[in-house]
Amino acid sequence: MDGRELVRSVREVGSVRGLRALRAAWRHHRMDAAELPARGAERARVPGPVTGAEPRPGGGVVRFARSELEVVVAAGGPVFWGWDGAGPTPSYALAGDRPEPDPRAVLEPDKDGGWQVVSERLTVAVSRHGAVEVRTPGGVVLRRELPPRWWEPAAGGPARWVQPSEVPADARFFGLGGRACGPRLRDGTYRLWNTDPRGGFEPGDDPLYITMPVEVVVADAGTHLMFYDNSWDGRVTLREGEEGAGSGPDRPGTSELRMEGGPLRCWVVAGTPARVLRGWAALTGAPALPPSWALGHHHARWGFGSEREVRRTAAGYRERGLPLSAVHLDIDHYDEHQVFTVDRERFPDLPGLAGELRAQGVRLVSIVDPAVKAEPGRPLYDSGVAAGAFVRDARGREVRGVVWPGECVYPDFTDPGVRGWWGRLYEERLAQGFSGIWHDMNEPVSFAPFGDMTLPRSARHAMDGAGGDHREAHNVYGLAMARAGYEGLCRLRPRERPFLFSRSGWAGMQRYGGTWSGDVTTGWPGLRASLSLVLGLGLCGVPYSGPDVGGFNGSPSPELYLRWFQLGAYLPLFRTHAAIWAGRREPWEFGPQVLEHARAALAERERLLPYFVTLSHLARRTGAPYVRPVWWDAPEDRALRDCEDAFLLGDALLVAPVLESGTDQRAVRLPRGRWYDTVTGEAHQGPGQVLLDAPLSRVPVLARAGAVLPVRGEDGGLELDVWAPAPGRTGGGLVVRDAGDGWEQPEIERFTTRVGPAGVSVEREGCAEVGLPVRVRGLQSS
Repeated sequence: MDGRELVRSVREVGSVRGLRALRAAWRHHRMDAAELPARGAERARVPGPVTGAEPRPGGGVVRFARSELEVVVAAGGPVFWGWDGAGPTPSYALAGDRPEPDPRAVLEPDKDGGWQVVSERLTVAVSRHGAVEVRTPGGVVLRRELPPRWWEPAAGGPARWVQPSEVPADARFFGLGGRACGPRLRDGTYRLWNTDPRGGFEPGDDPLYITMPVEVVVADAGTHLMFYDNSWDGRVTLREGEEGAGSGPDRPGTSELRMEGGPLRCWVVAGTPARVLRGWAALTGAPALPPSWALGHHHARWGFGSEREVRRTAAGYRERGLPLSAVHLDIDHYDEHQVFTVDRERFPDLPGLAGELRAQGVRLVSIVDPAVKAEPGRPLYDSGVAAGAFVRDARGREVRGVVWPGECVYPDFTDPGVRGWWGRLYEERLAQGFSGIWHDMNEPVSFAPFGDMTLPRSARHAMDGAGGDHREAHNVYGLAMARAGYEGLCRLRPRERPFLFSRSGWAGMQRYGGTWSGDVTTGWPGLRASLSLVLGLGLCGVPYSGPDVGGFNGSPSPELYLRWFQLGAYLPLFRTHAAIWAGRREPWEFGPQVLEHARAALAERERLLPYFVTLSHLARRTGAPYVRPVWWDAPEDRALRDCEDAFLLGDALLVAPVLESGTDQRAVRLPRGRWYDTVTGEAHQGPGQVLLDAPLSRVPVLARAGAVLPVRGEDGGLELDVWAPAPGRTGGGLVVRDAGDGWEQPEIERFTTRVGPAGVSVEREGCAEVGLPVRVRGLQSS
């Protein structure tokens, strides 16, 4: 949800919350002015000429006249470098301790007086003035980091710095967290500061709730991921290159990162897209595995208002034969919007409601905001005071802001003790019958009519023992809150996988769950932004996400709602949601035609649930997102790099959603190989572009020749959909069966397909029998 209405209320005489927000914003401004004085005179610094080097395991240290640079190749291939003593740890992004160095990587002299570290997959060359080149084993340059520059205040304090970089002229940029304008990031400046955009957003609005200094760069030379491990406020300016015409020189693409403080340290992972994401997951942690029920359809609304309305909505799905996995309750089910409470008048028996719904196969999911009403006598506030849980200023006073409950304080989730205290509070949510948690407003937000809607930058944080202020803690606040919730749920229900997703986060947030779009604007641009966010976040290592189907803040037309619903049916988190003032989102509210087409989309999602289960397990084991750009298997295809209106769902399916009004046909860019229209069975050959029917009843979906998809049969059992391989070729697929919602790790079953004289045959690795019903499709076209 958003603060637009409350921000407007600041201007209205008599608005109690608005006046409080105005006072809090002014208080924050004065606090920062007093504690963070102007920087004053600054000294500029560059590394200077090289003076020597010292070999160390996996690399070494190169020394310059005014700086030093450590380069380390980690086991598995990722490369780290850090300036001026910045090491890989401590880090909120990395999972576990400092990665072990690769003993085969050695530091040795390079040409022109520089040094290089040679490893199996990359060579890192350091020039005599501090430029750093990342090269393939064949010597092709993937990225060139020019010498950095620092500006250090003469009176002391954090140094600002800038790191300019060059990439090949044909390169395309992706990533930087959740960006509405993506997934390909055009020329422009992108801010690294998690932000509530004060209302609905659409392409062009930036920044949003999740920003990450993670660049994924795709070029003919190869694919690489660059991560600058620094949580401070910053800006990335991107400019795509130009290839020279005729004999003219190429103009490289450029990336310039400017940070307001913090260490200059980074990681680079290179290879195929699959290898890059596998290496990134190895560094930052395997994605949390959602319980299987979380892969179904969710219905949310800000404004259910009562148990009766929740029952009415769930009954509406049941009576119309529409599958429903979960219902989400927003802040209106709380007592005066206060977290970990229940409005007993409107929800007199929440555990009873949860049990009743669960018997019907529907789970309840609860919103949880971080802000705690600052009122002595309230049990939660008093408990937090006793635990020393709340963020304070430099003088030791509680930092207060204004959110839905009124004047609030904020837990410091960068303190391990506070994370433990907060995690124990989820016992109340479990006792109310909730099966999952939805974190909101955790950028964190403090309503304000001017400036950032967050805590003062001078607010103090524990930073896990290192100490620091909100300039460093802001971007990792949502990540640390997710950790507190996830670990708390694991302790409270050790036999169940938690279901948790968070509006804000940072690099590594996938360890604790997923995310969603936030308050995407109702409209066709918002629909397009929904796909951009899911694709971009997946490339940053967050595979489980999805939008508010129908948009958050308005009333979609029947056509827009249906096209959004059809897109959502193929995304990991399939959730309808709307603001309290927006229109309803039940499929039957849009007329009988939309209802029937939505029913078909829901039926297909249910049929594909075993495939989504497989993709979730593969994401955990490999880091590969469920939803992938169409260039995933062919990054060398330049036309695919520029395709932003379609996506791969795993290895087997290509989905081409309808993103424009009045469309009944659409062009689809195909990767190489044979692809079957899953409705007509017609075969199409890629690479190339085809024009496909896109009637209101469906969106184009194609299956890769040779694919093996686990699906739910008409009897509810597991079946295999097998698409005939192209003549002379084989195919295959992986299947991971649903082992329930505990921690058991099921085996990966591998299937191979081929065409022989008797037709299509299917073999299961290591078994004489396939062991599952098989339906062969596409054979008539092969």
